[in-house]
Amino acid sequence: MKVFNKFYFYIILIFGLLSFPLLIWYLLITQKNKFLNNIYFNSSVIIRKNKKCIKYDELYKSLDKTFSVSIINENGVLISSYNDDILRIPASNLKLFSTAYVLNKFKSSRSFETSLFKKGNDKYYLVGQGDPDLNYSDIYKLLSNVNYSNKIYLNILEINSEYYWPKGWTYIDKQYDYGAPITTLALNSNQSKYENIEYLKNTIEKYFLKKFPYASININIADNSEQYYLKSSIKLEAIPSNPLLSLITLANSESHNFTAESLYKNASNSWNKNDYIKLKYWLKNRGLKVDNSTISDASGLSRNNIVTTKLISEFLNKMKYSNNFSTFQSSLSIIGVRGTLAKRFTNSELQGKFFGKTGTLSNVFALSGYLYKDEKPIVISIIQNSENIDRDKTFTLLKNIYKLEECI
Repeated sequence: MKVFNKFYFYIILIFGLLSFPLLIWYLLITQKNKFLNNIYFNSSVIIRKNKKCIKYDELYKSLDKTFSVSIINENGVLISSYNDDILRIPASNLKLFSTAYVLNKFKSSRSFETSLFKKGNDKYYLVGQGDPDLNYSDIYKLLSNVNYSNKIYLNILEINSEYYWPKGWTYIDKQYDYGAPITTLALNSNQSKYENIEYLKNTIEKYFLKKFPYASININIADNSEQYYLKSSIKLEAIPSNPLLSLITLANSESHNFTAESLYKNASNSWNKNDYIKLKYWLKNRGLKVDNSTISDASGLSRNNIVTTKLISEFLNKMKYSNNFSTFQSSLSIIGVRGTLAKRFTNSELQGKFFGKTGTLSNVFALSGYLYKDEKPIVISIIQNSENIDRDKTFTLLKNIYKLEECI
């Protein structure tokens, strides 16, 4: 009897050991266990499974070699691709990476402060964290904390001008509000090139001269990296930015470059350097193949950025396992509803069914995100790099994918 029981014990044990990987696989594919999902997302393991779906491949007949496409079904299977290993300029699709990185670092309720510090009786310090909505009213509110003294010293802490723009931003880009310099104290996101740090300094000086006409006013622009200035200082007041969820939505849904860069600078602690290697390592540590990719900014405005649609689609698929997925997806444009996709497919069957990110530069158009068919998300990434960009082909492809029957 003992031998009989021992035999069955080993049979059950062997069965359990053999079936355990299948159970894990099932739980991951169906995403039924949040704890396991998060472990998978933060691991360097990535499940790659390919299955050729000829139905989808038929859709590419109208595309030329300037297009790349990757499609991953709701079970994480790459069911169709077209030139998806070719490195392309992704434009603002790069924001998908950087905003997810920021979400992984901070809670969605996190805000960023513009603060006034005081040291001793007459020394003050104005310090920012790149709030994209910072305005004059905020500045005046902070300055109202300055008390009269015969001598008033104010240091405005700001980054060195050599770090205003990431590499690959063209001279022409820098002349427009979408290419505004990325600074810690940016009035209305630096959209007006005439309202720079010197203008802020002069504005503050006029404010003090009017408020304290008999005081000696000394205003200096100091290097933001010299944080020893703040040692033994007291924070008098801080103006918080909108919460992170709102800022990430601005970056993704409206494709706001300044906000994307500012958020990344705060999350990576890189205000005083233009280095995006942390973002690349973050992707690599999640099992994504980024060795041949180049990431030169957080917004996608740099022409130096090159990635593949395969990388974008695999990333978007893995994001489904993140604890932050619902927040991340909610920040994206919604076709026919809001953001850069608001005017596409309004009053159609596609309206509200695609959550994604557009990317537009000269000779570049990209579209990546989650297409919901029968309430199941299909990951799609499409990039065209060409002198003859055809956005209609991209959106027609999206519509045809939605209409196509599921690949069994």
